[in-house]
Amino acid sequence: MTSTNRPGDPVTRVVALATYPIKGCAGTSLTEARLTEAGLAHDRAFLVVDDSGVFRSQRTDPRLAVIRPEVNEAGDQLTLRAPGAEELRVAVDATSAPRDVEMFRTPYRGIDQGPAVAAWLSDVLGSPSRLVRVPPDHQRVVDGLHPGTAAYADSGAVHVLSRATLDELNRRLAAAGGSALPMDRFRPNIVVDGWDEPHEEDRVRRVGIGDTELGYLKLAIRCAVTLVDQSRGERAGPEPLRSLARYRRAAQGGVSFGVKFSVLRTGKLTVGDELAVTSWGESEL
Repeated sequence: MTSTNRPGDPVTRVVALATYPIKGCAGTSLTEARLTEAGLAHDRAFLVVDDSGVFRSQRTDPRLAVIRPEVNEAGDQLTLRAPGAEELRVAVDATSAPRDVEMFRTPYRGIDQGPAVAAWLSDVLGSPSRLVRVPPDHQRVVDGLHPGTAAYADSGAVHVLSRATLDELNRRLAAAGGSALPMDRFRPNIVVDGWDEPHEEDRVRRVGIGDTELGYLKLAIRCAVTLVDQSRGERAGPEPLRSLARYRRAAQGGVSFGVKFSVLRTGKLTVGDELAVTSWGESEL
């Protein structure tokens, strides 16, 4: 794989990694991670659903943000923590018959993780809830320039965001008299630093990181989850969507911030890895 980075170009590196074992819940910061075909190991492998099997999201249940899940490397043990709740540790069920669940009005399957987890989640969220795990035979294709697969992530396996992109948003917020927003508002899997210009990730088509390779899937279209203060699990006003609507309106609708990638080659990612971009394109904004 030959990099198209030119001599003198700034070195761009991975500066943060995070996986989000339960969709909508808090992430786990990592110094190194195993990259699978469906993204970082265990990323969005679990889904909280209501008693009808419809997924819960921070869009309607912002308190999901304060639930801090942890999955061991083998993926067979799950620990749940939340303010005011007793820690719960359970064995992960990966073999029982799956049940029907629904995400964005699309049917999927999930293995229910049992009554103890359901009771814990229902108490923390204040609504009847259950937890399901993606089944071993999960067959989901996500469309884009480089089609791939994902567990229960919104629209792609890996979400990449650069510090320069967030810095530009925060510059605009400050100019309007607002406060800077932290990176966790956008829940990226990989944060990179080194590009001088914001939104350079929009133009990356293929990139090697460590011994892995990612292929551009699509722009990340942002929703009301970005309005949630991730530390408090509460809505915190109109930003960043109000500001993004002024300069990041996407051609397909909505506002864009960051990019979704598919996994072209699995392997290991480490904070500090350099990015070797092998193909560039024009932004689809």
